[in-house]
Amino acid sequence: MEYRLEEAVAVLERTPKVLDAWLRGLPDGWTRQNEGGETWSPYDVVGHLIVGEETDWIPRARRLLEHGESVPFDKFDRLAQFKANKGKTLEQLLDRFAEARAESLRQLRALKLDLDKKGRHPALGSVTLRNLLATWVAHDMTHLSQICRVMAHQYREEVGPWVQYLGVLKSGHVSG
Repeated sequence: MEYRLEEAVAVLERTPKVLDAWLRGLPDGWTRQNEGGETWSPYDVVGHLIVGEETDWIPRARRLLEHGESVPFDKFDRLAQFKANKGKTLEQLLDRFAEARAESLRQLRALKLDLDKKGRHPALGSVTLRNLLATWVAHDMTHLSQICRVMAHQYREEVGPWVQYLGVLKSGHVSG
């Protein structure tokens, strides 16, 4: 599918609402558990999405539009949420994510966009604004899928032999 800004914004503006409806008020057993090891809980994922709003999508778009490839993007700290959100409730994170996303989309709409303009990613090299903005949407989808998988994992043992029919329980562990 070809990237279309209006369609992308329609998806991006729904993510906070989806997460709020899905996670707000659930017991910690559903929102603070992960799949073991270094994997992330739904709480961690919401924190990660906030960090992305504050330091990634719009700051990178602005840098790309202002400097092109001459000034690379700052490196993104995929684990910043662990420090930034210490002591906060999930409800606080959901509220903050909704506010941050609304502000990001407000700023996006105010930018004079050249989707073919190139910027420089520190690891990937040359990327277009179209690549960056399409990645923002796919990033949301990745983490919505991750939350679904992590939550399903909580009943992995309880489903017994049905595990063979539940594809969500067969996925590997992916964070970030």
